Amino acid sequence: MWVQRTFALRPRPRGIHLVTREVVEAMPELAGMRVGVAHLFIRHTSASLALNENASPDVRADLDEWLARAVPDDTRWFRHTLEGPDDMPAHVKAVLVGPSLTMPVARGRLDLGTWQGVYLLEHRAHGGARSVTATLHGEE
Repeated sequence: MWVQRTFALRPRPRGIHLVTREVVEAMPELAGMRVGVAHLFIRHTSASLALNENASPDVRADLDEWLARAVPDDTRWFRHTLEGPDDMPAHVKAVLVGPSLTMPVARGRLDLGTWQGVYLLEHRAHGGARSVTATLHGEE
């Protein structure tokens, strides 16, 4: 079985946001898969997807702080500045983190580790809704 759908993640402020539940709810076919693969692709150049620790909010805060220090807003030597001081830094962060995730599916759910969750990394101060294409492949 192949299934592909595009859905929107609700708008969020800059930061690292746990979106596992929102992603799973957008893919009802997941519940019918015995074994397979789920691929997620964010259709934006200033936001990212990541898989990481889902229990402690300190992990999200520390990752966000690291990214902010590594690629600060209003970096004077960036040429691409027409869309604001956070735009080019958002593009750099998106390149560092990446636009996609591939995860195993088992027994009707994402087969994540005990402490793993899917994150939306919003790199813009006001990014808006983010579009994600999910592709599922597997056996019922």
